[in-house]
Parts: sequence; C-alpha cells; structure tokens
Amino acid sequence: MLKHIIQFSLKNKLIILLFTAVMVGYGLYSLTQIPIGAVPDITNNQVQVITTSQNLSTQDMEQFITAPVELEMANLPGVVEIRSVSKFGLSVVTIVFDDD
Repeated sequence: MLKHIIQFSLKNKLIILLFTAVMVGYGLYSLTQIPIGAVPDITNNQVQVITTSQNLSTQDMEQFITAPVELEMANLPGVVEIRSVSKFGLSVVTIVFDDD
C-alpha cells in the first residue's frame, strides 16, 4: 500500500505539489481565523500570612505564631480552608476564601 502511494507521488509530482500548497494555504487561513482569548484565572481566592522569627524552633513557631494566626483567621467571613506550614524560623498560613 505504501509502495503504491510513493509510486503515485513520484509519477504525479505536480498534483502532489498543488495538493500540498492547498493544504498549507488552508492551514494559514485557519490560523488567522482562530479566536484567541485570554485563559481565565481558575485559582481560588487565597491569602498567605508569612511570618519569620530567627530564634524560634519549629515547635515554638507552631505554638506561638502559627496556631494563634490560624485561630484568628478562622473567624473571618467566607473562609473555606486554612492550611499552614511551620519550619525553623518560618510560619506560612494560607487562608482560602469563597469565590463570591
């Protein structure tokens, strides 16, 4: 089957050239007609509270900074989720809100 296609292409070079030109022309025309829009932002509404302290261990960061921030942020209206990470000298609390 492939052998016949190759033989036909070699015997009818003009037809193959015209067919290729038509396909390239149609592709370029189609490219100009594509409506290109901006990609919508589908991420949720969130706020990050980042706190640093050079002298506190991970456990102290969790106890004295992360936990109180989480407790206070839980009282905000529209809170869906609260995530936190505590490391040596760093506390990151992420608050996710409703999309409304």
